[in-house]
Amino acid sequence: MDKLFRKDAFNYHALGRPGKIEVIPTKPYSTQRDLSLAYSPGVADPCLAIQKNPKDVYKYTAKGNLVAVISNGTAVLGLGNIGAEAGKPVMEGKGLLFKVFADVDVFDIEVNETDPDKIVEVVKAIAPTFGGINLEDIKAPECFYIEDRLKNELDIPIMHDDQHGTAIISSAGLLNAAEIVGKKIEDMKIVVNGAGASAISCTRLYIELGAKKENIIMLDSRGVVHKDRTDLNETKKQFATDKPIHTLAEAVKGSDMFLGLSVAGVLKPEMLKTMAENPIVFALANPVPEITYDLALETRPDILMATGRSDYPNQINNVLGFPFIFRGALDVRATKINEEMKLAAAKALSELAKEPVPEEVNIAYGINNIKFGKEYIIPKPTDPRLIETVAPAVAKAAMDSGVAQEPIKDWEKYKEDLRKRMGLSSPLKRQMRGSCRSNPKRILLSDAENYKVLKAAEIAVNEKLAIPILLGNEAKIKQIIAEHELELDGVTIVDHKAEANKAKMQEYIKNLMSKRQRRGMTQQSAKENMKLKSYYGCMMLCDDETDAVLSGINSNYPDTIRPALHVIGRKPDVEIVTGIYIVMTKEGPLFLSDCTINKEPSSDQLVQITLQTAEVVRRFNIEPVVAMLSYSNFGSVNAEQPLKVRQAVARLHKENPELKVDGEIQANVALDQELMEESFPFSKIIGKPVNTLIFPDLGSANIAYKMLNKAAGFEIIGPILNGMNKPVHVLQMGSEVNEIVNMIMVAVMDAQRR
Repeated sequence: MDKLFRKDAFNYHALGRPGKIEVIPTKPYSTQRDLSLAYSPGVADPCLAIQKNPKDVYKYTAKGNLVAVISNGTAVLGLGNIGAEAGKPVMEGKGLLFKVFADVDVFDIEVNETDPDKIVEVVKAIAPTFGGINLEDIKAPECFYIEDRLKNELDIPIMHDDQHGTAIISSAGLLNAAEIVGKKIEDMKIVVNGAGASAISCTRLYIELGAKKENIIMLDSRGVVHKDRTDLNETKKQFATDKPIHTLAEAVKGSDMFLGLSVAGVLKPEMLKTMAENPIVFALANPVPEITYDLALETRPDILMATGRSDYPNQINNVLGFPFIFRGALDVRATKINEEMKLAAAKALSELAKEPVPEEVNIAYGINNIKFGKEYIIPKPTDPRLIETVAPAVAKAAMDSGVAQEPIKDWEKYKEDLRKRMGLSSPLKRQMRGSCRSNPKRILLSDAENYKVLKAAEIAVNEKLAIPILLGNEAKIKQIIAEHELELDGVTIVDHKAEANKAKMQEYIKNLMSKRQRRGMTQQSAKENMKLKSYYGCMMLCDDETDAVLSGINSNYPDTIRPALHVIGRKPDVEIVTGIYIVMTKEGPLFLSDCTINKEPSSDQLVQITLQTAEVVRRFNIEPVVAMLSYSNFGSVNAEQPLKVRQAVARLHKENPELKVDGEIQANVALDQELMEESFPFSKIIGKPVNTLIFPDLGSANIAYKMLNKAAGFEIIGPILNGMNKPVHVLQMGSEVNEIVNMIMVAVMDAQRR
């Protein structure tokens, strides 16, 4: 596997376009006018404006979102002094992480220089280009001197991530580890094995958290950093001890915490056994820690352990810090990154780890229900909440400590801007959540013998979105809840086959017979159907035992919709039921209909589908702009299907002139306002982007939404059933947890509306 991995690593960096990053224009450049604006003569006015007011450089250039990752290659990862060019792949990788995790642009700069004063002069000379400087992989003690000078002589954020990144992340871990094992940081005896840049910075930040210097023993490659040594530099002297301790074995005896930033295998099992009860061990040597995870747990079952590796719990990973720290610093145009900002980042990470974990994180790590505890003391790098948690904490600390030049006034808007940067923004979903929280409704989950449904119920309870009712075998449901440690205490479970529900079952059988006895249902089939959760759940809705029903994760769509139609039925004033999907695009939601019910709708049915769909769109406070699709554009093809759509449009124009609708039209034209305006200036849907698509048949609609979901990767909410007599909705077979949560919100909003 190692050989294969190394081969893949070479290919990853070399194949295609060599390296990992590129520069991409952010402005138009396709015409001569664009190029004239981009360069000469268009740049002259911004240049002169900056000359007059230097702060305008942030207004007219990319400086405010541009960080330099600078290294001389003297302490690269675990590779040591490999030189500036050899370190470039690491710096490119750092640039990639900045962009992916926080949308910060990066130029990596490798400096072929080891003299710290000359490095300082180089960085100062190029600093006008950048909004911040990330120093990287520069060996100690030079790194301390370089960072200190630059922080004093420049007015932009400077951080040597090797020092401070590990310090911030491990501090977050330490805060939570201490809480879990019931120890106070100020009372803890701490051993720091390693006295490089990272170890020094960690120790300093632990002291800021409350650790006492006299309780800390530091070791380097020659043993304990002791006052009787004559080889200590000024930095190490700050942490020298006068205790009669000279070896690691002596140091760890009775200690509460071991922090390793050193070499593989140095912490022996016999040493670990001498540590205090419930020891905290952060063994961060990479790729092999000071003691392996498995050996540590085998030696001390009471241990709380973290490593630098992603294949074990509690990875101390710098990517949890630097992208978001610089993001927050840049956004308030901080003049430096100070201790207050670092502590704010650590505390924000610590608190985030205590929050329920988003399901996409569970999926990414193949764990059903990650929970705060010994195996989860810090957030995972894939947690989408990091940017809106850490960056604002850092920005606020910069403001409170007086180093912010552009204070943030509207924090909710700022968090929304962060989500937009990362493509995480969804005003519609926030609207849905707000509506649900304002008035949660009882939602019967008919497939409660399923982990994903129960996890979605837990999220709904935790976020106060709904009041779930779980339908199914009570023993089985409780077993799943216990196995996955789900927090569903107090949630109602209805075991429809239990003896206690026998009378209710008989009542529901009688009611079903009265509804279906002249539609082909026999007494026996009514009894058999009522054993099915899909029928029983709908009957509970009829009996006002719940406000809405959600089912179908284990069934084909027709098998789920049929009981709803038999028991609930259509609204008295509608002729058809429709199924609508919402596609969550970066430009906003796109409503697709009818995707689930009507195979070959007639012209009259297309009118009804359009009106029903427009009603649903308005429920989300969006004015519908409707394109009725076909393979023809406004009469370009005279065939049965385009003609059917054309007739429906004509009727809508006549009977519903207030509705912004047109067709028949091809999908590419409908979604391209410029093309539509150029080719069909008479269209009634010019001026505002189309947000609603009506398909001419079930086949094309079904194919379209599934391709948008799987091929294009858009999040899909639905199907939203419209036209039913009561709030009943159907899950797609195999729905994921987030999809179920979305549908719970749809069901709640439907129940609220009624």
